[in-house]
Amino acid sequence: MNLIIGSHVSFVSSTQLLGSVKEALSYNANTFMFYTGSTQSTQRGQINDELTYEAYELMVKNGINNDNLIVHAPYIINFANKSDENKYNFYVDFFAEELNRCKKLGVNKIVLHPGSATTCSREEAIKNIANALNIVFEKTESTMVLLEFMAGKGNEVGTSTLELKSIIDLIQKKDRVGVCLDTCHMNDSYVDISKFDEFLDDFDSKIGIDKIKCVHVNDSMNERGSHKDRHANIGYGTIGFDNLINVIYNPRLEGIPFILETPYINRNSKDAWAPYKYEIENIRNKKFVDFIQ
Repeated sequence: MNLIIGSHVSFVSSTQLLGSVKEALSYNANTFMFYTGSTQSTQRGQINDELTYEAYELMVKNGINNDNLIVHAPYIINFANKSDENKYNFYVDFFAEELNRCKKLGVNKIVLHPGSATTCSREEAIKNIANALNIVFEKTESTMVLLEFMAGKGNEVGTSTLELKSIIDLIQKKDRVGVCLDTCHMNDSYVDISKFDEFLDDFDSKIGIDKIKCVHVNDSMNERGSHKDRHANIGYGTIGFDNLINVIYNPRLEGIPFILETPYINRNSKDAWAPYKYEIENIRNKKFVDFIQ
């Protein structure tokens, strides 16, 4: 199996995509995910074409295919609510620009949290999300939006296969929408990851496995069904290393990128460090070696 594995990496103004590629290579990854700016604001700098060109030279040299790269949309976008029409329209326009930035960077897929139904019913929220995406797709070209499977924290929408299906059913350009699974979110929502093939059977019958375009691989600090969304390092949580290996090496998901979003070690101290190199090594070897101790 040709494993496509990487992690979230930084994207900073001074090095942009070139810095992202270099960080991914330091983890021995062959793909990566990044935000094109702040995760919590709409402030965005200009894309530096020279840095992008250098990044592509480095990717070609190291066998990284840009079709496997993933951009993640900032968390502040919430298409579920439409009570403030001006804010709703602002985020529609902003997200359209994010898709344009993806195209300029040569990235074909962007992950989006569907949103939280804080001011309306879930049924209305699903319609609002689909409506926003339909408008965005009219304003943009080609970039695919991957709706992320959510944990069910608060009033999050997209916490089940059925809810994701309900959104996709209302999308006019269905070739522009896919799904990003997240193992921690799935566990914290309701899914038994130890029975992942049963989940895939159900997903295939409702949406189609071909719509799964990315998987965020995270262990969970919480018991199944907790709706808390707290990621753990691979093999250090309640899902467990073997169950996650069975997800990553599932033959029905061959050829799609797997992205680690696991927490930094000692993340609240000045000695914090990224675990991705060690997690990727464990995953490639299919053997858990304790790197934290």
